[in-house]
Amino acid sequence: MVRKGQAQATVKAARRPEVRLPELTAWEGGVLEPDGDYDGLEFVDLDLSGQEGIGARFMDCAVRRCALDEAGLAKARILDSVLEGIRGVGTDLSGASLRDVELVEARLGGVQLHGAGLERVVVRGGKIDYLNLREARLKDVVFDGCVLVEADFGGAVLERVEFRGCVLRGVDFTGARMTDVDLRGAAELDIARGVDALAGAVITPAQLFDLAPALAARLGLRVLA
Repeated sequence: MVRKGQAQATVKAARRPEVRLPELTAWEGGVLEPDGDYDGLEFVDLDLSGQEGIGARFMDCAVRRCALDEAGLAKARILDSVLEGIRGVGTDLSGASLRDVELVEARLGGVQLHGAGLERVVVRGGKIDYLNLREARLKDVVFDGCVLVEADFGGAVLERVEFRGCVLRGVDFTGARMTDVDLRGAAELDIARGVDALAGAVITPAQLFDLAPALAARLGLRVLA
């Protein structure tokens, strides 16, 4: 018989970022530049919609309440930074690298993070619709109290990823590979596709009951009274 404490010990917890920002300088550059280097800067209440910062590097930065509609940030590197209250539709962060980042109370839609790398990242609060994380690599990532609507993790690699108090609606895990993924704390777990990719994840008995119809359908199992 496996005791409760022993079962929990088999799930490795995600390592959270410890972001300690230095004294920041207000950014007055006007327009982001491709391959730009931004260090120790604070971006506050700015409209960065449509700007191109492809390949840019943000180190020890804070981005607060900025609009990022259609902003081009593919292959950007965001390191030891805080993104707070950002909003936007169609923000392109494909292939980006986020390490030691806190994303707080974001309101985003159609964010492109396919092929991105996320390490020691916390997504706290807010709502993200149609998040594209296909083929991304997530390591030590925590989704805490946020709402994810139709998030796409297709083909992604997830290691030590936790979902705490968050809502997952219509999520797609098709082809995902999971190690120490903890779904037990999800307030709502609705998997539209990829239920067979949950090997390596941990769920509660109640969640298993809710997922039973999808699992049965995937296995071609008929349940008759």
